[in-house]
Amino acid sequence: MSVVIVAPGQGSQTPGFLEPWLAEPAIAAHLGELAQASGIDLVAHGTTSDADTIRDTAVAQPLIVAASLLSLRAVLGDDDGRSARLAGIAGHSVGEFAAAAGAGILSEADAMRLVALRGRAMASAAAEVTTGMSAVIGADEGELLGVLAALGLAPANFNGGGQIVVAGELPALERLKETPPPGARVIPLQVAGAFHTHFMASAVDTLRSAAADVTVGDPTTTIWTNRDGSTVTGGATFLDLLVGQVANPVRWDLTMEAFAAAGVTGIVELAPAGALVGLAKRGLKGLPTVAVKTPDDIPAAQALIDGAA
Repeated sequence: MSVVIVAPGQGSQTPGFLEPWLAEPAIAAHLGELAQASGIDLVAHGTTSDADTIRDTAVAQPLIVAASLLSLRAVLGDDDGRSARLAGIAGHSVGEFAAAAGAGILSEADAMRLVALRGRAMASAAAEVTTGMSAVIGADEGELLGVLAALGLAPANFNGGGQIVVAGELPALERLKETPPPGARVIPLQVAGAFHTHFMASAVDTLRSAAADVTVGDPTTTIWTNRDGSTVTGGATFLDLLVGQVANPVRWDLTMEAFAAAGVTGIVELAPAGALVGLAKRGLKGLPTVAVKTPDDIPAAQALIDGAA
């Protein structure tokens, strides 16, 4: 077997989702370290903050990456060669920061510092123009892209399995919802901004400036990129793509195609898990998956990885 670890993106968080993790002192200490690096009270946001609070981009992004990093460490455990048995790692959107740290490209502290800055910068960019995002399910891709161009909208996430997330100004999104392409459903998302589009240009500039001072390493395991599903062997190259990704579409469809082409036979999704396993069930039918939502899911994740020997 050949198992890949994946880290989820924004929208995967729910109120109180870190509560079961903090019962373990070592995990709680780890979260404290990540919180200090980010400058955000991740303990409170992962346990007592309400849905509106953790929906805030500036909170959600570091919270999600921290959850992925602490669950990654827990899954790898004392290792026992477990990391060497992995096929590699990948992240969806903001999850690429967790993937970069997991692959040794960024230190955990730098990943948390940068993702906190990314969240603030994207929230600031979103405040410049009132924009949003909607998921379109079941549309013909070519037909949908034509409709988007006519409405002044842009594709943001190609998620595979017939799902494309689109973004732009709210009146145009409303028109799309009122007259969707034949056979398609349009579902507005609770996201305050047109992420992964040109509306995020100012956030790219902010993140690029901060990234210039970061020390990077080359990946110690295979890592796939959201840009086009390709693998990247240079840490500096991946960091550059990570910065540009803020204003460019996430091609998770191509990432899943790359998993299939590489012979991946299992997927472990880090906390807060569920979304990427769901996409894999549609885009990679029959592939064994484990969603690591709580510490109770760790043994199943380890068993899937250990079966890859």
